[in-house]
Amino acid sequence: MALKVKAVERKIKFTKDENDPGVYRYVMQPDLYIALNQAKVIREAALRSGVSQGVMKACWDAAGEVIKAWATEGHSVALPGLGTMRFGLRAKSVAKVEDVKTSLISTRRIIFTPTQDLKDELANTAIQITCYDRNGNLVKRVTSADAGTVEDPEGDENTNTENDQNSQNSQSEQGNQSQQTASTFALTISKTGIGSASVTKDGNAVTSGASLNEDDEVEISITPAEGQVPTATVNGSEIELTEDNGVYTGSFAMPGQASTLIINTGEGEDDDYDPNA
Repeated sequence: MALKVKAVERKIKFTKDENDPGVYRYVMQPDLYIALNQAKVIREAALRSGVSQGVMKACWDAAGEVIKAWATEGHSVALPGLGTMRFGLRAKSVAKVEDVKTSLISTRRIIFTPTQDLKDELANTAIQITCYDRNGNLVKRVTSADAGTVEDPEGDENTNTENDQNSQNSQSEQGNQSQQTASTFALTISKTGIGSASVTKDGNAVTSGASLNEDDEVEISITPAEGQVPTATVNGSEIELTEDNGVYTGSFAMPGQASTLIINTGEGEDDDYDPNA
């Protein structure tokens, strides 16, 4: 068994200048299979356990309700064979107790912590990379030789907490209230294909090079070229898109670093990104 990754050569433009020739880069992203719906998962679990699909569905629904109820009560809930799930948040710190308020919370989070067995399984699974050039031709296949490092969600949370604390301003000399300045990061947007796309935050258009706060919710809407299935990646990670009447939508939280969003609306001549398209 191996995880599949594709590296596609794409033109990336860092400005909206029509004279900017852009550069070609191989961008890697997971080559995901179609999403498995709940009915298929229940059917497979019923076959492996020897119970009926009706019984399995009842157990599945009951477990889901228990996990949801306990997680929203503040418990760390075990997901058998997988890990634990719990409630978390991102928030800024303040020096004085009178400054503590809910507006300091930037996002609420659901944190999944995998078991060591699951992390070991992922670390030991090979990764196969298939490379395609700008014309769609297969040019190379690579089998992974990386260290198999698996991201630690607990460590990531601690790092983000430290970054939030370090990003705050010192107290003003003219007042006793602590003041904080959120760090902002540039989002470069590159669009390929003849379809149209829009990128927004809170209903407002986002232009390439815009400065966004970490965890800002960025929304994408894509109308691809006829017969094409679009893709979108941020820093090489694919964004899940949902299709409704030919329009594909998705969203992502702005990473805590300068980032590149690449939107591919399908085959055809490259077109500059237009936030009002």
